[in-house]
Amino acid sequence: MNAIETRLSEMGITLPKANAPAANYIPFVQVGDTLYISGQVSMAEGKLITGKLGVDLSVEEGAVAARSCAIGLLAQVKAACGGDLSRLKRAVKLTAFVNSSPDFGDQPKVVNGASDFLVEVLGDAGRHARSAVSAGALPFGVAVEIEGIFQID
Repeated sequence: MNAIETRLSEMGITLPKANAPAANYIPFVQVGDTLYISGQVSMAEGKLITGKLGVDLSVEEGAVAARSCAIGLLAQVKAACGGDLSRLKRAVKLTAFVNSSPDFGDQPKVVNGASDFLVEVLGDAGRHARSAVSAGALPFGVAVEIEGIFQID
């Protein structure tokens, strides 16, 4: 077991099987040592986490949804690396979309759920650039969708 898998185990997290695409795209693309992961939607225990921040969900609930997206991102990284997470060198950038009402302005606090998780698992290699963007609606009514860029061996 590598250091990332060990840390996930210590946190009580088992990565889910990487989700298959829901439309006409592929889940990841590798260009050199850069891995681009398609958007991962908020899910828990195989069910979508839905709702609109500022209407249906609190910032704390949104952060949990964002964390679930980060777990999905790591599952995709693992799949892209043939099951070997030791190939992951660092998180580079996240682009996060938060399903939120027009007057909701705490998208960064919501997306901290994903950012904090990646730092907790990867340490300094989990620190990344990011964008946290409001969206009026997201596919399937999910609360959060996050895409990521990672560096791998």
